Amino acid sequence: MQRSTAVRDPEKMAVPEESLPDWLQADPRWILARRVVCGSHFARSALLSRFLLFVVAETLESRAGEITEHQIGVQVFDRPTGYRTVEDNIVRNYARQLRKRLAEHFAGEGRSEPMRIEIPLGGYVPVFVQDLDKPSLSETPGQPIRSTSPEVAGASPAHHSSLSVKSFALPRDWKRWLLFASLVAVYSVALIGTTWFTAIGGHLASRTSGRVPARGMELTDPLWTALFDGPLNCYIVPADAGFNLLEDLSHRPLPLANYIQGDYLGLPLAGVDAHSADDLRSQQFTSFVDFQIVASLARLPQYSPERTLLRFPRDLRLDDLKSANAVLIGSVGSNPWAAVAEGSANFRINYRQGMQGATIVNTHPQPGEALSYASHWNEPAHETFALIAFLPNLGGNGHLLLLQGLDVAGTQAAAETLFHQNALAPVLRRAVRSDGSLRHFEVLLRSTSIESNSTGAQVVASRIY
Repeated sequence: MQRSTAVRDPEKMAVPEESLPDWLQADPRWILARRVVCGSHFARSALLSRFLLFVVAETLESRAGEITEHQIGVQVFDRPTGYRTVEDNIVRNYARQLRKRLAEHFAGEGRSEPMRIEIPLGGYVPVFVQDLDKPSLSETPGQPIRSTSPEVAGASPAHHSSLSVKSFALPRDWKRWLLFASLVAVYSVALIGTTWFTAIGGHLASRTSGRVPARGMELTDPLWTALFDGPLNCYIVPADAGFNLLEDLSHRPLPLANYIQGDYLGLPLAGVDAHSADDLRSQQFTSFVDFQIVASLARLPQYSPERTLLRFPRDLRLDDLKSANAVLIGSVGSNPWAAVAEGSANFRINYRQGMQGATIVNTHPQPGEALSYASHWNEPAHETFALIAFLPNLGGNGHLLLLQGLDVAGTQAAAETLFHQNALAPVLRRAVRSDGSLRHFEVLLRSTSIESNSTGAQVVASRIY
């Protein structure tokens, strides 16, 4: 196989290339990594190039489990073997730059590549994401690269094509996935603990399955069929709670464009120690309510593990919402991707100056409806509002389901209303076409929040398109 241009600067290699095995040097993923470091986004940074090539080589040589912050510091940044990562955050700082440069490369000069490289937040192991709309990279004899569902990287050389990706199909054995996902689906594992999870982990899932009558489930069949039982993939995107905390602490809401650019990494965090600030900027936190919603979705009979991808908001791309369905959980303050539906939505959530609460704006109020709806979020028990919206995706060939609340109780109210359906039944009946398909619709809900838990959700207004 024809090899690409060699790395121009020997200093870009943490490990001499001649020491690498022939099969690795011929691997299309290694050749892709070499093309990346030869690009303009890496040309002026030998350290970022060494960082990328080191973690790619370690992954392809089945040593992904050995890629740690300390190991990178020693091998890439020439730190002494006894250095302490808690006192020297050079790897974390460069990792943020590396993720940004990779995204910029594949959005620009590398946009025609059939595969892209990503470094997921929370770790340093690279993932290789195949673009199914483009021809796959040339296959290496004995080491095929799959162009369908990527899998875990780091297999033996004979099977090293298995890829680890941030977007992954939720497994059929959802209970095992439930236990694993709980580790990243809470604000802090230390605060919740394993015992707490065991006690209440299945609470909402049981409520949304065992208590829904069969007749009620039939009402949402067209909705779940449209999202999960078709030719398109469906992304499930929970809220980015860390981002929401960054906004709250800095009193600065950020729109989607700034979120995509990673501007949240530079938000000022007065009074927050450096280690905690770095965790908020780099770790993947979501709310437990969002985790429960994902578990409930996985219980649906229409749910397809092969075509359902769980993706954290920071790893989503605009192109993903042009050719796939998506379930977006959380308002624009915690999941900025909800903003992509504003062009076709009547009800929109706006955050007030300094992140001091939020308001649902009714852009075209009908008789009896208010211009806006707000909650007194700082009171222990208060009225709150939420939105359920089923709208077209960016490409017009699929659908978006948005579950948004003015606070976490609002999001919970949206989910419980959707799965229980008693309050939603009249809207769903009017939205179903004669052929059984479902029109796009929006629903505005009112609920009571008691200590951030929702109760008594009611439909305030709706739109059917």
